[in-house]
Amino acid sequence: MSEKITFTPISYTGWDSLSHLLAEVKRFEVKKILIVTDPFLKDIRLTNKVSEPLENAGYNVQIYTDVVPEPPLAIGEKLVSYTREHAFDMVIGVGGGSALDLSKLAGVLASHDGNVADYLNLTGTKHITHKGLPTILIPTTSGTGSEVTNISVLSLETTKDVVTHDYLLADVAIVDPALTISLPPKVTAATGVDALTHAVEAYISKNASPVSDALALQAIRLISNSIRTAVSNGDDKQARTDMSYGSYLAGLAFFNAGVAGVHALAYPLGGQFHIAHGDSNAVLLPYVMGYIRKSCEKRMKDIYDVMGFSSANLSQEEASYKCVAELKRLVEDVGIPSNLQGFDIPESALESLTEDALKQKRILARSPMELGHEEISAIYQAAFDGKIVE
Repeated sequence: MSEKITFTPISYTGWDSLSHLLAEVKRFEVKKILIVTDPFLKDIRLTNKVSEPLENAGYNVQIYTDVVPEPPLAIGEKLVSYTREHAFDMVIGVGGGSALDLSKLAGVLASHDGNVADYLNLTGTKHITHKGLPTILIPTTSGTGSEVTNISVLSLETTKDVVTHDYLLADVAIVDPALTISLPPKVTAATGVDALTHAVEAYISKNASPVSDALALQAIRLISNSIRTAVSNGDDKQARTDMSYGSYLAGLAFFNAGVAGVHALAYPLGGQFHIAHGDSNAVLLPYVMGYIRKSCEKRMKDIYDVMGFSSANLSQEEASYKCVAELKRLVEDVGIPSNLQGFDIPESALESLTEDALKQKRILARSPMELGHEEISAIYQAAFDGKIVE
């Protein structure tokens, strides 16, 4: 069976890669540019590193900051309407996953009719039919991988849904670790474990391939060996660089192989309790992996090795247990609560979380172990109790 390996058409990575921005914008022969960014980044003037070179070159630049974490559908609808009304030639997304996801929506759906809701994966009735505005994505976190994926995630009343199509792929991705220096420790931790989860789930996915495996394993190696330093010392250039590359590779890995159970169970945490996506993935990662461990022991042994440990004298089963323990330890070391109670989630909510997670059939289908109501309920209970199911 042939494998589809897709990359963003042009990517620039590494320290000071933002220097390529102006040349790339010129290539598209545009005049009016919309920059979609987080309000915090505008307040600390980080967005100026993008807008000022463009304004000095004569471009008409407008900055849009109505961006919130875990953006609800209404935020997406508002941005798409704004982009249509003001006839922009290009969209540049600057920020975390929310800003980048919204930028992709604006770039494509501005040239389509109807509402954003019409294009949702679970309930939409319309289909994306053509490429929209040229889009450049510039992440300022090392986590989501949104700059190299074809998906935009939106929060609904109690869960999440996505708009997905290859036309959502950015024309240019600029991944400059220098832009992540100002990232606070808590955000560094949450987005970093998010990226690690992308790589881990891509590696154990039923859709994994030799190419996605190589991307995922290198991402796990880079992230697991640099995240603690990046959280404790955000000015560490090497740690920030490794996290940036790791996030980028993890994005490529999960774009091709997909994510699975951790994400399916994380979406309802964001939908019902508005927990940040990175935190939702982080708190669930060891419990999901602990539960499905028997279905992917060999692959978990591989993960254990690339995290910097040796499984030479261990069986696959022994190494898989140790892998789960190390994932749990990593989450704790970077300061993320290690159970659902740490996020003030009541035990009474576990059933509604289970019901919403079951709706994520597209994602659950990639899990190496089939996860139905009984299994998902048991994982949430384990995550609530803080005890790995063995």
